[in-house]
Amino acid sequence: MSVSDMFIALQGVLTADQDIREVGAGPGPGPGAGWGRGASPDDGLCPQEIRKEVQALEQTAREILTLLQGVHQGAGFQHIPKKCQKAREHFGTVRTQLESLKTKFPADQYYRFHEHWRFVLQRLVFLAAFVVYLESETLVTREAVAEILGIEADRERGFHLDIEDYLSGVLTLASELARLAVNSVTAGDYSRPLRISTFINELDSGFRLLNLKNDSLRKRYDGLKYDVKKIEEVVYDLSIRGLNKEATVGAGGEK
Repeated sequence: MSVSDMFIALQGVLTADQDIREVGAGPGPGPGAGWGRGASPDDGLCPQEIRKEVQALEQTAREILTLLQGVHQGAGFQHIPKKCQKAREHFGTVRTQLESLKTKFPADQYYRFHEHWRFVLQRLVFLAAFVVYLESETLVTREAVAEILGIEADRERGFHLDIEDYLSGVLTLASELARLAVNSVTAGDYSRPLRISTFINELDSGFRLLNLKNDSLRKRYDGLKYDVKKIEEVVYDLSIRGLNKEATVGAGGEK
């Protein structure tokens, strides 16, 4: 499936999700009633227990990020397969931690406590997307990320990967790839920025297909144009130095 096809499919899910959110935010009871409410003493729920689980997730996410940041260093490209394999092992820990988090609140109250884990889940989406990109130079689907994290893609099935969290994580990936394009040149890998440029332009085209109503997400998307520009500058620099031709000839399908 092409990136454009993926985003066309995502628009349908995003529209339905945004409609439900609008109902939930209304004055009367609805499918999203109670979103954003904290726990009350009568609930029998303990927000501290949720925060404890989220903190463990944040620690694991930091460990994965530290591991993957090694690809930006001098010889990091040579160790990409090994680093991705180790990262996937860490995602095993993430799955265990998310399973534990699920037990801390009723399944039908996901959005009541969503703010507790929203940011770490977005970070984990980014990390999963980065691993998949480093392995195959493709965009990971929302369903595939959910599988990596051991959660659901369908909101009706309980603890799931919110579509806006997925999109936020993908936008973080774009920024990371802009950085990778610059560091690739420093490491003497002139073909990688060309491939990253193609990927980011497809990603930008995909996001243009979406009707984003979330203010935070729209602002994050506005940052994508700077990532596109940054990568275009790298590619232009390679072009005027004649290194893009060298990269095209020497690439030979190598990743």
